[in-house]
Amino acid sequence: MAEATQTQSEQSGDMEALYQARLSRYVTAMRNEKPDQIPIRPFVAEFVAKYCGFTAQEVAHDFDKAFVAARRCAADFDWDAVVGNMVYVWTGLTKAISLKYYAVPGIEIPPDTGFQYIEPPEDNAHMQPDEYDQLIEDPTGFLYNVWLPRVADDVSPMGQPTSMRNNLSFVKGGMAMMNYFQGFGTQAALLRGDSGTVSAISGILKGPFDIIADKLRGYKGLCMDMYRQPEKVLAACQAMAPHLLHVALSGADPDKNVPIGLWMHRGCVPFLSPAQFEKFYWPTLREVIEELWARGHQTLFYAEGEWNPNLKYIAELPDRSIIYHVDRGDIFEVHEAVGHKFCISGGIPNDLLAFGTPEEVRQCCKKVIDGVAGNGGYIMDASAIMQDDTRAENLKAMTDFTREYGVY
Repeated sequence: MAEATQTQSEQSGDMEALYQARLSRYVTAMRNEKPDQIPIRPFVAEFVAKYCGFTAQEVAHDFDKAFVAARRCAADFDWDAVVGNMVYVWTGLTKAISLKYYAVPGIEIPPDTGFQYIEPPEDNAHMQPDEYDQLIEDPTGFLYNVWLPRVADDVSPMGQPTSMRNNLSFVKGGMAMMNYFQGFGTQAALLRGDSGTVSAISGILKGPFDIIADKLRGYKGLCMDMYRQPEKVLAACQAMAPHLLHVALSGADPDKNVPIGLWMHRGCVPFLSPAQFEKFYWPTLREVIEELWARGHQTLFYAEGEWNPNLKYIAELPDRSIIYHVDRGDIFEVHEAVGHKFCISGGIPNDLLAFGTPEEVRQCCKKVIDGVAGNGGYIMDASAIMQDDTRAENLKAMTDFTREYGVY
């Protein structure tokens, strides 16, 4: 019995040593320096479900299965860092508060389809064009009193009789949110103890402009507003920025190692021209990122889409304040423009990982590593979040090649 206990203790010590080595590797690269080898940090969503024999419906309905799948993949593939669960739309939370803007696998869409976001209807957006002043005056009050009853079936509009379903929606929603969010702490500890894997991000940030586009006016409505009432759009972004900063800080890593996640949406080409980006999108988001960095927190700038036309603006940010993740942009142009300032991640096309061969994946990884990773400051990952079309043998090829070739 004593020998078994000692063995377990030794195993625990070995896993902790592995974790500390991976954390150092990951943080060193994010600070745009040269670690011992290139860290591997795949953002995997429905891929983990398919790999572990679950449907998209199962991991959306039961976040414990999503957690288990993420842990198994982290261990089997030998990754340095991973997000505890990238299938973030949990049915138990969205349905508890009766949200209407998500389509959930097995309910609104087929069970083997990843969750979908439903754009606000153009003729009946969740915020009307004449309601900017209310949002600007009191962002949280507007969202709670006006927006929420429009996006949640069970929530009664202000001034109308309440109901048991209304009251229960807040009770169920609060319980579901606490249950889900508190699960991430346990997940991080299990990743650390079971496979020595680092939790890749902590905290969440969204651009003020993206809040209006995604959840309030819809993209088409906001496009009209930029021409018809541009000052209102700018004022609304400014009014929401302090609240979004607060949300980002409330979930940030207290040790200031891993970054705050920022998924970029409607600011890239072709959604906005660079001139519109400069005027509407960038000023308030830049202020938030700079304030986070002033407090010691990096931001993972997940540039979904094509952002290369905006690199000259992104280069205005302080050195090392972000990790720049490349999706549709040319990663070699990104490296040329901002590689001296920021760590870069991604750049391995998702369609290659889905439809290519392992040898093609290895060739692509070599090209990217040779082109952008020579002096450090690079993290291996796909261009975008990996869903269930990614082939396991290709992801293994990306991982194994980086382990072999990406040693400094």
